[in-house]
Amino acid sequence: MMIQNSNLNDKEEIFKLYELATNFQKERYTVHWPIFKDSLIESEIKQNRQWKLVIDGQIACIWATTFSDPQIWQEKNSDPAVYIHRIATHPNFRGRQLVQHIVNWAKDYASANDKAYIRMDTVGENTNLIT
Repeated sequence: MMIQNSNLNDKEEIFKLYELATNFQKERYTVHWPIFKDSLIESEIKQNRQWKLVIDGQIACIWATTFSDPQIWQEKNSDPAVYIHRIATHPNFRGRQLVQHIVNWAKDYASANDKAYIRMDTVGENTNLIT
């Protein structure tokens, strides 16, 4: 298992995972992700804010990070935090507690970037991830 920045060659797989995740959200929740713009994903990749967790050479999970998210966190946005967005797991890797691996990675990532908090954005109805 390896965590690394995504690259432009990963774009097709990233969009595939977002589509699979959105379809899954539509089955379980009334709120789901919109279709993300190509320019957003390219920008995140170029800024080293798009990540992938690779298992046996396959992208098992993706997510994005940022150090600012005022739209969601409002006054708490001034806190020194890393924000994790849009975790999408390939269906073949669900149930392997990959989010816990991401959180463990995020602790080191936050510390290396002088951040005291890790905050995750999720669909409001995803009680398992919220917990």
